[in-house]
Amino acid sequence: MSSTLVLFVRHGRTPTTGTTLPGRAPGLHLSDEGIGQAAAVATNLAAAASTMPGGAVAAVYSSPMERTRETAAPIARALRLRVRTAPGLIECDFGDWTGRRLKELSRLKAWRSVQRQPSTFRFPGGESFAEMQARITSQVADLVAAHPGETIVCVSHADPIKVALSSSLGSPLDMFQRLVIGPCSVSAVLHSDDHPVVLSLNGNGAVAGPAAS
Repeated sequence: MSSTLVLFVRHGRTPTTGTTLPGRAPGLHLSDEGIGQAAAVATNLAAAASTMPGGAVAAVYSSPMERTRETAAPIARALRLRVRTAPGLIECDFGDWTGRRLKELSRLKAWRSVQRQPSTFRFPGGESFAEMQARITSQVADLVAAHPGETIVCVSHADPIKVALSSSLGSPLDMFQRLVIGPCSVSAVLHSDDHPVVLSLNGNGAVAGPAAS
């Protein structure tokens, strides 16, 4: 049985983190704090690489967005790898909600569905949470198949990572909002021939190998 370790990394903090729903709008870059967070997680991942399946990280994949590629770049440099783009790791398509302030959105009647019954919700002019989950889990499955017995890093966004982790936990999609994935946090999932095993959630960048778990 060959197991693939997937390390999900959320991008670092941006000027709009926690205030605005940026979605797929171009031109959003890491803040100075986010740049520091990316450097720190890169150092931690490089230090832990020898404990990973295969004795190293085999590949670093990123969502196409600027903020994820800027987070992935120092990680790849620290691991002496290049950043590969994986389209399925991209942020949710928030449609007409893109660029709107979270404080404003939280007043909408639909916000209750987003938080309590996301499986029933589709963003106006965008995608549904179910479609987002299907997209990222399919992308991860393809990457796992391409890296049997190895470790890979997937740099993505909060909601896609949360629904991927929810799927690995066997939790209903309506429960995914109970997970917290902070900027530049690391979550580890070991994919085996049997079923995925979630080793850690929302870590601060220090990673323990599966043997230690």
